[in-house]
Amino acid sequence: MTKTKEDILRLIDEAGVRYIRLCFTDILGKIKGMSITRSEIEQVLEEGQGFDGSSVEGFARIEESDLMAMPDPITFRVIPWDIAGEKVAIMFCDIQNPDGTPYEGDPRWVLKRNLSKLREKGWTFYVGPEIEYFYFENEHATTALDKAGYFDYESVDIGTRVRKETVRTLEDMGISVECSHHEVAPSQHEIDLKYQEGLVMADFAQLYKFIVKEVAMDHKLFATFMPKPVYGQNGSGMHCHMSLFNKNKNLFFDDKGRYNLSQTGQQFTAGILKYIKEFTLVTNQWVNSYKRLVPGYEAPVYVSWGRRNRSSMVRVPMYRVGKEQATRIELRSPDPAANPYLAFACMLSAGLLGIEQKLKLREPVEDNIFNMSSEEKSGLNIETLPNSLENAVNEFEKSAFARETLGDHIFEKLIANKRIEWDSYRMHVGGFEIDKYLPML
Repeated sequence: MTKTKEDILRLIDEAGVRYIRLCFTDILGKIKGMSITRSEIEQVLEEGQGFDGSSVEGFARIEESDLMAMPDPITFRVIPWDIAGEKVAIMFCDIQNPDGTPYEGDPRWVLKRNLSKLREKGWTFYVGPEIEYFYFENEHATTALDKAGYFDYESVDIGTRVRKETVRTLEDMGISVECSHHEVAPSQHEIDLKYQEGLVMADFAQLYKFIVKEVAMDHKLFATFMPKPVYGQNGSGMHCHMSLFNKNKNLFFDDKGRYNLSQTGQQFTAGILKYIKEFTLVTNQWVNSYKRLVPGYEAPVYVSWGRRNRSSMVRVPMYRVGKEQATRIELRSPDPAANPYLAFACMLSAGLLGIEQKLKLREPVEDNIFNMSSEEKSGLNIETLPNSLENAVNEFEKSAFARETLGDHIFEKLIANKRIEWDSYRMHVGGFEIDKYLPML
């Protein structure tokens, strides 16, 4: 629902808000921002808030550092707990150059630019992510808080209670939750947000991560979205359900289509499969991401699709009679430490190219790919996702698709940042090497 400046001022005064956090996101997905007081908000809603972007990851160089944060009124929400005894609200901002043009280093603008491709068609891109995370006692250890597994439910368990409070907080902020549950690994949880239009969901994903961590901290716990925090246990994913609508019509559904998936849905899926290796750096952007993307832990590593096969990278959930609106595809490779604005932009752009290029969707793979031999996978033309950050950067760097989708600025900044991260990791001498090699060499 659209909010006007007058709506914002009224909501601020009704809630007794004294401070407003103006937030934006850097290229790595971290929330940045500044606080302003009630007395300043009226002018900021009109003119934006200036700031120095030279120290923000992937933003401006020193010689062009002056930027403006322009609040998006529709994102206004009151944080449902006091901070230092004061009521605080939060708003997401679009970043602009001093002349009012969009700043090309703003991830939110990248998603908006890609969504604009749908405007002339009258289409809407919906996303529903399943965002997984872990609770630990603090940020220095990964000792599990429970011994529970998938869908286990113990109301006396501290993680379950904190998760339920997190759900209540999300709903208090107007973020609809479909369900929540314990995940496969001990101390691992998932809260599923109700599907939303792409930009709204990217904002919600950022709020989700903020709220999960804040509520955990209130209970003296630490929540992490690190993709693979515990050796030998499942990592955390961000399975993304996607669909395209034309008003109230689900463009992915066709009762006469193969597996009830329309030609549009099949082409969109084929686009994801064609370009996924090129944008895996975006959906899995950390060294640690590739310790999750290994066979045997449910995380997909093979470029394939299926209906019931959870070893496939893309899954098309089985159609239920009367549930045409729920027809969708599920991309299972992204992890929750991705920048949602850039990840959603790449997914959408790849799918739209599949439609534009009229790509043919290959046959589904319904057998467990983890159990296949190399010859069997080769016979089915099943490719593998990049298996390290270095290889993901190499795939990304040669991709005209990635450059076009993200724009030159973010494309080049992301490569530079991730090359530094890989070199730092490559040169680090860790515990594994000390334990294994020091005694024997």
